[in-house]
Amino acid sequence: MTARPRYFTASEVACHRSSADLWVSFLGRVCDLSPLVSRYHGDVLLLPILECAGKDISSWFDPRTKDVLRCVDPLTCCQRYYTPRGRFLHVPPAGPRCDWDTDIGEPWWRDRRYVVGKLSAKTRWIRIINTLTSQEQLLEVCSEETLEEILRRYLRYNSHARSYTWKFNGEALDMGKTLRDNGVVDDDQELEHLRLDRDLFIPAVLLHFNDDLTDG
Repeated sequence: MTARPRYFTASEVACHRSSADLWVSFLGRVCDLSPLVSRYHGDVLLLPILECAGKDISSWFDPRTKDVLRCVDPLTCCQRYYTPRGRFLHVPPAGPRCDWDTDIGEPWWRDRRYVVGKLSAKTRWIRIINTLTSQEQLLEVCSEETLEEILRRYLRYNSHARSYTWKFNGEALDMGKTLRDNGVVDDDQELEHLRLDRDLFIPAVLLHFNDDLTDG
């Protein structure tokens, strides 16, 4: 059985923007390139990657081939990789070079070892209200996440979150399903169309204590 991928928000990816902790996203994937940066420390071809640390670099790639974009060189009329920010690691030079090692193996953008998860196609905000303590937490979540995965995000605010029944509109939520599948509709698009402030219509999930202190 294939393991379910972990989903990340763009803001989570943006937190990893140092040379020692460098993530990027592209074509829906999230990659931790920290080992790559460490391995090639000091290489000038790392510069475009370092400049885009924590950002989405999908514009570098062809979504059809999953490879770096290509173009026709106006001088040679030959096809080459299109890298307007400058050639980066594992991209071959435009012409023959004696210092270019062709035996690089799998280029980093195709190497599954760097993949840590997927970038959410759509994030949304929810309010999680603890009915026992009246504490409220605003949480940005991925629309693809199940309630169980959202619970794991919430554990940092309440380590006993599993001791509660999660409800919406009085109905207990199925923790194995997404918010949408549980009937918690994402109205962002409609609210935007109506020019209404989305912050005023954030859905609230209520937590009801079960008399059982279970640590996360």
